[in-house]
Amino acid sequence: MLQVYVNGKYYDKDKAVVSVFDHGLLYGDGVFEGMRSYNGKVFRLEDHIKRLYESARSVWIDIPMTQEEMCKATNDTLALNQIQNGYIRLVVTRGSGTLGLDPRKCSNPSVIIITDSIALYPDELYQNGLEMVTAATIRTSPAMLSPRVKSLNYLNNIMAKIEGIQAGCDEALLLNQNGEVAECTGDNIFIVKDGVLMTPPLVAGILGGITRQTVIELAKKAGIEVQETAFTRHDIYSADECFLTGSAAELIPVVKLDMRPIGTGKPGDVTWKLIKLFKELVNG
Repeated sequence: MLQVYVNGKYYDKDKAVVSVFDHGLLYGDGVFEGMRSYNGKVFRLEDHIKRLYESARSVWIDIPMTQEEMCKATNDTLALNQIQNGYIRLVVTRGSGTLGLDPRKCSNPSVIIITDSIALYPDELYQNGLEMVTAATIRTSPAMLSPRVKSLNYLNNIMAKIEGIQAGCDEALLLNQNGEVAECTGDNIFIVKDGVLMTPPLVAGILGGITRQTVIELAKKAGIEVQETAFTRHDIYSADECFLTGSAAELIPVVKLDMRPIGTGKPGDVTWKLIKLFKELVNG
C-alpha cells in the first residue's frame, strides 16, 4: 500500500489524515507543487522546491524544514513507494487552528508528500490531440492574487474545468481580465504561427510553469524562435499548431478550440519535435 508522508511520519494512504480544523481544508490556506518523476528521479526537483518556498513566503507560511530537507523527504517518499515514473504532490497547509481567518491562531504548518502514478489524459489524446472550449470564467486577476503563488484554492480553475466538461471537451481555456489568453485549467498554452513559438507572458496572469520554461529552453536550443507575448483567441483560431504543457500533462497537442480546427486539425511538426526533445530530456 502507498505510504504518505505527513509531518515527518509515514502512513498508509487510507490512514493519512489532517485535522478538520486545518486551515488548508477550511480556507484553502496553503501552497503546493505537482512534480513528475522519471526513472526514479524527480524532474527539476530543486526548481519546484524553490517555487514552493517562494509561494509559502509570499502568503506568510514558515515551512518547518529547510529546502534541502524537503528535497530529501520527497526523494525518500518516492523511493519508499518504489515509484519510477510517477507524480508527486507536495502540500504545505497553514496548519490546524481555530475557526476564523487569523493565521496567528494556527499551529505549525502541515507538510504532506503524496507519490502515485497518474494518467491525466488518455493515450489517444496525446496522439491525436484534444479539443478545448473557452470558459466564461476568467483567470483570477494578478491584482487580486499573484499567479506565482501556487495556492490550494483552485476554485477558479475548477469552475472553468466544469465548463469544459459540460461542453464535452477535455480542457478549457481561460482568458484574463483584458480578454487575452492566459492559460488552461491546469496547464500553460503555446501556439505556433509561421514557425514561431508563442506563449503568454507572465504578466498575462499565468503561473510560470516548470514544464513551460523547459519547453522554451528546448525550443531555443533547437533553433525555434520563441516569443512570450500577449495574444487573443483569434491568434489560436488562426494558428498552425497548439499544445499545452504541465507537470502532470507533460506536452499534449490541441487540435480544436471552440469547435474550430487549429491548423490542419492534427498535431503539427513543431509540436511533435518538442514532444520528442522533451521525452529525450526526461528519459536521459
